[in-house]
Amino acid sequence: MRELRFGQKGAAQPSALVVFLHGYGADGADLLGLADVLAPHLPGVGFLAPDASERCVGGGFGFQWFPIPWLDGSPMDLAEAGLDAAAADLHGFLDARLEEAGLSPDRLVLIGFSQGAMISLHVAPRRAAALAGVVAISGRLLRPERLAAEAVVKPPVLLMHGDQDQVVPFADMSTAGEALVAAGFPTYGHVMQGTGHGIAQDGLGAALQFLKEHLPPAP
Repeated sequence: MRELRFGQKGAAQPSALVVFLHGYGADGADLLGLADVLAPHLPGVGFLAPDASERCVGGGFGFQWFPIPWLDGSPMDLAEAGLDAAAADLHGFLDARLEEAGLSPDRLVLIGFSQGAMISLHVAPRRAAALAGVVAISGRLLRPERLAAEAVVKPPVLLMHGDQDQVVPFADMSTAGEALVAAGFPTYGHVMQGTGHGIAQDGLGAALQFLKEHLPPAP
């Protein structure tokens, strides 16, 4: 397990946590600015945004959670091993941050974009205790055929995707949703109409509503 560097905003002594997970070739700072929009509506929430452990080999200024063969030419077995290593890194990061804050897992939501959504959807079902939820934006469910058998917990999931996405096909939202529903996950969807590979204003509003409904209020 590798330690992840991270940035943070929001409450210094949080009653709940939101962890942003960046996309391929980016870094934590790429999403941490969303905290400036969300924080005024979520008093007591701390926002964290780690960098993945590996420098991106397929382009971009930042990091990758794992290699992507169709982008960087890496062999599939390296990508599979990279996913497992990144999952171990993220499990360790979440455990450490929850312990530091003195919070239970049901006070933490993951918000992942693109590859960050992929690692979010992979890790959250395999946690020992359920998180408050997952917001997966413009991503894909990896290993969908293994989800039902490997899921330890089933936190609520909000899937969001732009219907004009040219990077991660819009159809991947339906594929993920069908697998999640079949495996018994409370699953919600929001289509960002006319949006490519990004986060539209209406999507940010949908994410905020999900956070308000699934993060326990500050005591």
